[in-house]
Amino acid sequence: MILISEVLNTYFPKLAEMPELKNELISISKLVDIKAGTVILKQGEYVKVIPLLISGLAKVFKEEPVNGNEVLLYYIKPGESCVMSLTTLVRQQKSHVKAIIEEDASILIIPANEALKIAKKYPKWNAFIYDLFNLKFDELLSVIEILTFSNKGTRLLEYLKKEARLKKTNTLQTTHQHIAYDLGSSREVISRLLKKLEVEGFIKLGQGNITLYSS
Repeated sequence: MILISEVLNTYFPKLAEMPELKNELISISKLVDIKAGTVILKQGEYVKVIPLLISGLAKVFKEEPVNGNEVLLYYIKPGESCVMSLTTLVRQQKSHVKAIIEEDASILIIPANEALKIAKKYPKWNAFIYDLFNLKFDELLSVIEILTFSNKGTRLLEYLKKEARLKKTNTLQTTHQHIAYDLGSSREVISRLLKKLEVEGFIKLGQGNITLYSS
């Protein structure tokens, strides 16, 4: 059985540096396993828990209010949390984003009301949030740059490269529809762009998979 103290030491060492904070986190949190495809935060709802990811992968999306399309904003990796959940909780606002589990994950769950209490008591917790905000802000700038200044083919290739880095493989098990969902596009557009990238020698399309060639 995995101990929460071991989880904090391994994945969140900065939070474990202060004994008082570490002990309080152990007392208020619990470990849960969540299957891929599970929505852990809905857009338009209040934050109920703060997730600290231990394994797996999660994605955070922004839903467009008019047509319902969703655009991938950033990833949550082991050793991270959802910075939008943290900042929204502090402001006591409804969430402006949606978070979903991409790969089966183990998560340390902290109740929202308890997270607010420790934010008032421990500078280390707030430093953790600040560092995470800076990290995800850089990711968001990258997304904005690609959306604003890049053509759709470049954006798609950058997305595939990032997926490959995160999943540590050159062959992604995915579908055209799944990619379209992540990028807020249509399956037809993504299929056309993927075929173009294949002709240009960047990728090889398979049945339910895409292999990236080393650049």
